[in-house]
Amino acid sequence: MPQRHYRCKEETAFISTPATTVLTHLLPDATTLRLEACEVDATTAQLTLRVLSTQAAALCPLCTTPAQHIHSHYERTLADLPWAAYRVRLQLRVRKWFCRNRHCRRRVFTERLPTVAAPWARRTLRLAQRLVAVGLALGGKAGVHLSQQLALAVSRNTLLRLLRKLPLPALPTPRVLGVDDFALRKRHTYGTILVDLERRQPVALLPERTAAPVAQWLREHPGVEVIARDRASAYAEGARQGAPAATQVADRFHLLQNLREALDQVFLTHAKTLDAVNDLVHQQPVVLSDGVVAVPVPPHDIPLPAQQRAAQRQARRRELHTQVWALHRQGWTAPAIAQQVGVSLRTVQRDLQSAAFAGRKRRSDLGDSGLNPYKRYLLARWNAGCHTAMRLCRELRQRGYGGSYGVVAAYARRLRQAQGLPAGHRRPRQSLPAVAEPVCQPLTPRRATWLVLRRAAKRTEAEAQQLTQLHTQSAEVAEAIDLAQDFATLVRQRQPTQLDPWLTRATTSTLEALRRFATGLYEDYAAVKAGVTLPWSTSPVEGHINRLKMLKRQMFGRARLDLLSRRFVLAPRERQAQATCPREPAQAHPEAAAAEPETGRGIAAHAPGVPPRRRGLREGTAGRGSIIRTDVV
Repeated sequence: MPQRHYRCKEETAFISTPATTVLTHLLPDATTLRLEACEVDATTAQLTLRVLSTQAAALCPLCTTPAQHIHSHYERTLADLPWAAYRVRLQLRVRKWFCRNRHCRRRVFTERLPTVAAPWARRTLRLAQRLVAVGLALGGKAGVHLSQQLALAVSRNTLLRLLRKLPLPALPTPRVLGVDDFALRKRHTYGTILVDLERRQPVALLPERTAAPVAQWLREHPGVEVIARDRASAYAEGARQGAPAATQVADRFHLLQNLREALDQVFLTHAKTLDAVNDLVHQQPVVLSDGVVAVPVPPHDIPLPAQQRAAQRQARRRELHTQVWALHRQGWTAPAIAQQVGVSLRTVQRDLQSAAFAGRKRRSDLGDSGLNPYKRYLLARWNAGCHTAMRLCRELRQRGYGGSYGVVAAYARRLRQAQGLPAGHRRPRQSLPAVAEPVCQPLTPRRATWLVLRRAAKRTEAEAQQLTQLHTQSAEVAEAIDLAQDFATLVRQRQPTQLDPWLTRATTSTLEALRRFATGLYEDYAAVKAGVTLPWSTSPVEGHINRLKMLKRQMFGRARLDLLSRRFVLAPRERQAQATCPREPAQAHPEAAAAEPETGRGIAAHAPGVPPRRRGLREGTAGRGSIIRTDVV
């Protein structure tokens, strides 16, 4: 049987389309341009397209009068988006026209192609938009590296120049505004960030963290109803000047951070109480997972000469603290005191925080060591009968330990001390008790503060027992713990009715640090009351500050505010369409409205038990430390 040959039907539309038509559709604007010729240079990997403008008339750029008469022709060379691996160059032939308007200053003008390229530009609009997108995402140097992979020839200065030419968007005035500061150069130059809390979008970056820029921006953008801020007096004053009718809300995290600072001062002045708790922890036996009762490892012994030197340094610091306060009571300023006493300005400012001498701040890493990851294995080998420090050190080095032998030998001496063995004894004849590390780390002022402020559900059983021991050691420490936990509860659970009774208790406390903290709350009473009433906070602002830090580091910290603002405000974000929809507005609490005075100023006359002396909020209470939001909020 003969085979039949089937002929495939060819799509005539695909085959009959000429190449020039395909190239025409790839032009920036096929409606105003006509392709005349195409040249391919395989050596330089470049396509040169000769195109001609097809506009029948043109408008004068000054008077917008339609022109009908051509003056002459000229050529423009434009760079366009690459086609595959070939760079594209447009040789555009455009015209010059006569303007027949007698009242116009322009007699001859060049033809404008707004959909193709800007006047005097050397690249097409779509190429410029592509470069702007790369610059917004990556900046200068990294943008150049990506552009080279995409066959886009550009320098980092060109990318940054294109970014600086971008206009900032005209965003709607936010109803709820978040304000915080950020560091352009840490400890030298700071700015202010404004965020729309309902849409969670950045609004603007201001050049300083003073009251004047914030007040000016608020006056230029009327309509802000709620301002969430930290405890800085500059932002409070700027909000009062720029938007006196707006409700100021003190951020709850910064309230707890100010409480943390007060607790640090309390525990610094009660260092002996912490030492007593640490001694109790090292005296209690440790129950292992298998039920065996082990003796705890004793703390590191400090030699007597070192203790004597530390006591001498402590006495010298106490004397300097006394001199600082004596000059301060005479009316001396902090810089003059620093120059007179011979210490740094920061030391004077730290001493002036409390009239009582708090001593030297202890290391927050007390108890930490490079041996900690290997202590479980080391204790297991010790309890198994291996009491040779050199052998233990060799085994630990096989497991990645990079410390010295002296650290292992010193720890072995502490283990022998726990078991009652003499120094250097390796082969005991009687059975020895097991040795284990205490369950809790030794308390420092910072660790004691976090232990107090940590939520009860997140404390372990050993931490709860350690907190109970700390509570029973001293009446003043117990009072500080009770006040701190009660304030943390009313802030976390937003209990505005408990604020006034707590302030009354704190102002009559025997602890100077907590009295000073309560005085600061009185001076900002309206904002504090609104902070524990309304749901707004500056948490979204902190998130944007982290993104701003990433942009700064990506540009090696050399970006000025104009470039940083454009990369920060104009940068595309995920789920931007959802973010443009405002969140559900919060209902204003009647107590917060009653707590705010008519002038917008958080005066103390609205709170009972107000101290007669008023002081401005210090410029160091805004919570600018390097503390990360953990489980305390």
